[in-house]
Amino acid sequence: MGIQAIALQLRGLVSELIPEANELIWDNYNAVAIAYSKSFQLKDAFCHIAVYSKHVNLGFNRGAELTGATIGLAGKGRLIRHIKVTDMETFPEAAVKRLILEAVLLSEAINPDLKDKISEGESKLMSVSDKKIRPGKT
Repeated sequence: MGIQAIALQLRGLVSELIPEANELIWDNYNAVAIAYSKSFQLKDAFCHIAVYSKHVNLGFNRGAELTGATIGLAGKGRLIRHIKVTDMETFPEAAVKRLILEAVLLSEAINPDLKDKISEGESKLMSVSDKKIRPGKT
């Protein structure tokens, strides 16, 4: 399975689980990043997908604060943690779904205005970097 297919499957997983989440999209110099938030504010984002040339990271914006992690999340920063995804055959979907739901609850605890959002999510392009260091198509 290619990187694009992995990214689309992860996107589908988040969108199906939290259909009211907005996608905030950055086409950066080294990756395409999509943050999921019930608002249009990055500070309210609960998870994100970063698409690189050889793998995809599914990250949790406050991953260091998640208590229900039964899978090892990578990262040493103050808050953000992620799982590196190179194939969907070994992807721990059930455990990740639980983490996403916990991450949403954490986001809502920090900003209670997010709890009542029931509309369908939207996609919003936040920025596009002119310079890219990603490999071209072969």
